[in-house]
Amino acid sequence: MNKIICLLLFALIPVIADSQDREDDSFRGSIPEALLRPERGESPRYPEDVVIGAIGRGSASEASYFYANTVCAGLLSMRADHPAFSSVNPARVNNYLTQLGVIAPSGFRIGSGRNEADGSVSFLIRFFGRDMGMTGELYIRYVIRNIENDNGEAAQIGSWVFEDLYFDDPVSRYIENQDNINRNNLYPYERFF
Repeated sequence: MNKIICLLLFALIPVIADSQDREDDSFRGSIPEALLRPERGESPRYPEDVVIGAIGRGSASEASYFYANTVCAGLLSMRADHPAFSSVNPARVNNYLTQLGVIAPSGFRIGSGRNEADGSVSFLIRFFGRDMGMTGELYIRYVIRNIENDNGEAAQIGSWVFEDLYFDDPVSRYIENQDNINRNNLYPYERFF
């Protein structure tokens, strides 16, 4: 009898040890490690939004993605005097803020940046409030200006500027979620141009 208990104990040791190793990964459930971490040479995987798709800078540069975040943070602040709006007509800024005010935004997501043929960079954006959400496309551009420095010499400086923004109509978050549940294509949002 003691020999059987000892054999069972020795047989269960690898099972117990294996289950202890997996305790830290229990949050994954049945998702294999290969799906969570990119393989060598494979591009990283980014989270996805159910409306605008992949979140992240896409094919745009890091500098443009950072500036797009600055513009969206300015829009979220609902302040027309935000520094990101210095290149935009104040009437247009007030129009954007009025449109956003309808949904009372509490957050935003930026994704799927791409370089446009005319030299601008566009990002799909989504603002969401408690009850409503709004999607759109933000356009920014890198502008180089000629200036004269203190010594009277010509120099060039470059900076990102907020060029344009197109919003879709506000949508109830409940309707948005129901539409996404009932869709076969989970990412139907299309760019304007």
